Amino acid sequence: MSAKIEKDILKIVKDARKASRDIAGVSTRDKNDALKKMAKALLANKAYLVKENKKDLAVGEKAGLSKALLDRLLINDKRIKGMADCLKDTARLPDPVGGVIKAFERPNGLKIEKTRTPIGVIGIIYESRPNVTSDCIGLCLKSGNAVILKGGKEAIHSNKAIFKVLKNALKETDIPLGAIQLITSTDRAAVNILLKQNAYVDLIVPRGGEGLIHFVAEHSSIPVIKHYKGVCHTYVSEHADLNMAHRICFNAKVQRPGVCNAMETMLVHRETAIRFLPVLIYKLKQAGVEVRGCPLTRKIVKTKIKAATKKDWPEEYLDLILAVKVVDSLQEAIEHINTYGSGHSDAIVTDDKKEAEEFLKAVDTSCVYVNASTRFTDGYEFGFGAEVGISTDKLHARGPMALEDLTTYKYVVRGRGQIRE
Repeated sequence: MSAKIEKDILKIVKDARKASRDIAGVSTRDKNDALKKMAKALLANKAYLVKENKKDLAVGEKAGLSKALLDRLLINDKRIKGMADCLKDTARLPDPVGGVIKAFERPNGLKIEKTRTPIGVIGIIYESRPNVTSDCIGLCLKSGNAVILKGGKEAIHSNKAIFKVLKNALKETDIPLGAIQLITSTDRAAVNILLKQNAYVDLIVPRGGEGLIHFVAEHSSIPVIKHYKGVCHTYVSEHADLNMAHRICFNAKVQRPGVCNAMETMLVHRETAIRFLPVLIYKLKQAGVEVRGCPLTRKIVKTKIKAATKKDWPEEYLDLILAVKVVDSLQEAIEHINTYGSGHSDAIVTDDKKEAEEFLKAVDTSCVYVNASTRFTDGYEFGFGAEVGISTDKLHARGPMALEDLTTYKYVVRGRGQIRE
């Protein structure tokens, strides 16, 4: 079985490598035309996509997946429209390929440009969310890269259906068909084999749970940009507008709890807690949130809530569960976030500009907010069209990883016969 999987994957990576050289030279106009045709194809095949997705949902329900995880897996008319809109938005964005980052001339007359160029072949290993299939194909094609997708078994029918629709649409374009590849094997061996193809694959981007990310980082012979768990915090300051804080915190936890930019821990200043916590926690519990509080939180809130333990502070729940801690100062909040956070997204709610600036400078995270929900950490919300993931690394990309982050650079040097003495 492994021998067949290895043979299949070897063909996939070789085809992708060959196609990467061809797609690097495709014009912006032709790439945009392909994106628009793929968007149209998704909308034209809604019934087929929903039908295939129902197979995955049925298996997920039987396996006992949580409501939040089933929500991540769901495809419906609204989400198909969202995928199509994302492709169309990506088509409207500037093409990064060939862009000049910096240009200068040396005293000897050499003219040097630092220009953006595609990375080459990008492997994306992901779980649950089928829209990743469409988003990542669109981003990789627009940035002139070939892409190899390896989705999770829980979304296999959905991923295969989306891929089929998009690949069929490409037959009417100038994009080489080998530029998009899908590994359909659900055998874990497939991931191990892909991670050893450093002769053909330039970059691996894993998207999923912490276990998957660690596995990929430990076993890959290919450079990896990691998207570790999203332990996102919101700190409600003693200087916060409490009505604003209620809206932000409720949205950050409840609006879509099963995603990486949802709030997992809420920190509240001691001076604010007695006025803020009882009202918000009541609303959260009405919305089905299980609250786990520190001793002072449990003392302030009269309704019964579960005690938080040390295991809760670094936890990514991806569910309607929230850890709450009362702190004595901004410094204690910052220290807690830098100790237990994952470098994803963290927010402060405050009307004190000096305090806000201190928070922005001191919190070590990819996206830091003042008076806004962490749910905005998203390529689409940032105006990037979409992202292949939220990088919690510091090199070479950080935060929503979109078109520009899917390019590297090269130096273009023009001379008039100069030689080095």
